Amino acid sequence: MSPSSLAVVVLAAGAGTRMKSATPKVLHPLAGIPLIGHVLSTAEALNPQQTVVVVRHEAEQVSEAVDTWADNAHIVHQDDIPGTGRAVELALEKIPSDVDNVVILSADVPLLDSETIGAMIGFHQEAEAGVTLLSTIHEDPTGYGRIIRRDDGIVTAIVEEVDADEQQRAIHEVNAGVYVARRDILAHALPSLTTANAQGEKYLTDVVGQVATQSGVVHAVVVEDSWLVEGVNDRIQLQRMQRRLNTMIVRGWQRDGVSIKAPESVWIDLSVQLDQDVTLLPGVTLEGSCHIDNGATIGPDCTLSHARVGAGARIQRSVVDSAVIAAGATVGPFAYLRPGTVINEGGKVGAFVETKNATIGRGAKVPHLSYIGDADIGEGANIGAGSITANYDGVNKHRTVIGPHAKTGSDNVFVAPVEVGAGAYTAAGTTIRRNVPAGALAVAPVSVRTIDGWVGTNRPGTAAAEAAENSRTTPDTH
Repeated sequence: MSPSSLAVVVLAAGAGTRMKSATPKVLHPLAGIPLIGHVLSTAEALNPQQTVVVVRHEAEQVSEAVDTWADNAHIVHQDDIPGTGRAVELALEKIPSDVDNVVILSADVPLLDSETIGAMIGFHQEAEAGVTLLSTIHEDPTGYGRIIRRDDGIVTAIVEEVDADEQQRAIHEVNAGVYVARRDILAHALPSLTTANAQGEKYLTDVVGQVATQSGVVHAVVVEDSWLVEGVNDRIQLQRMQRRLNTMIVRGWQRDGVSIKAPESVWIDLSVQLDQDVTLLPGVTLEGSCHIDNGATIGPDCTLSHARVGAGARIQRSVVDSAVIAAGATVGPFAYLRPGTVINEGGKVGAFVETKNATIGRGAKVPHLSYIGDADIGEGANIGAGSITANYDGVNKHRTVIGPHAKTGSDNVFVAPVEVGAGAYTAAGTTIRRNVPAGALAVAPVSVRTIDGWVGTNRPGTAAAEAAENSRTTPDTH
């Protein structure tokens, strides 16, 4: 079949009430991509002449997602007449008459691949069928439409469970909700569908009965791996699908040279890129557009979102969001790197450090217990423990600049905007309110007043008072 003879319809009008969510069902993420995004990518891989998406529930949100995940897809709004048959009927109005066949997909069946659909299309053409659909065998077919066949295997009907009799409900072959049909057959059959059924809907499945009655040929291609055509109706099914897809993603990266120490505890989005010899330790989650270069080690217990990590870098027990970590840099444990953070080659952000919109220079260190926000830390500089860049004056953010090879003392506060020059030192406990020249020492002297005997006078009878008294009466033997 030439690409110009094929169109795809994606059904995305359902409310998805079983998800119990303010988010439309088809927008729930699976490996970082909304369900409908997976389906639209599959549709695009079929190289159709046209893709039409039928929306209704939360139509604006769903339409925005379609614009994000598909090129030039047409949006059709379903009217008040319910049912998949009505949805395809409306979609068909947007499909040119010279299209030979129409593939119909559900927006909540995300794992079905283009190869399986392509095989269905090929069978459909070879058999010169009017309609061909995918089916599968379920041990428990409850809730699914049953496939009714003649003795020679030709499909005569699809019966929805609510309309099925006892004998039909005993059938284990079920409809997967994926079809390819001749456009002219759909155009003839769809307008005659009625809502005379238990659900009061125009069933697309009724087209099968019509075609079979009118001597058209209907085939069903059985998919052995049922999970390929499994839909998402609730959060339990979504999580089951997420685990299956994640297992496939993890194994794929292992085959490509990534060491993953505890695969069952590592979660990787489809958009993540990993180089060879990356090591992922237990409890790692990689989200969004992460790219991790060769030899880097992530984990244990890390979450990275939209991060770029250089070769040989090491991150442990930390959260990294939209940050860049260059080759050989180290992060953590228990660091929080917020958007705009850049750690240059060999830099260090250590334990209990938070950074935001900050550049840590080559070989510079922020070892522990600090907040570095809206700051530039120069090459080779060392920031003492407990340091804070006070970047916000209540209205605007201001920047702190600490020059190369500067050494700042513990418990410093840098009141931005302020600069510490190259090679300068600052003493422990100093609040820096004015610029410090290169090579200078900044000290904030504090005169300490001592009141002798204060504890005994003001806290009599306490353990502290008793210890102080004992220290006075006990001879010093050293």
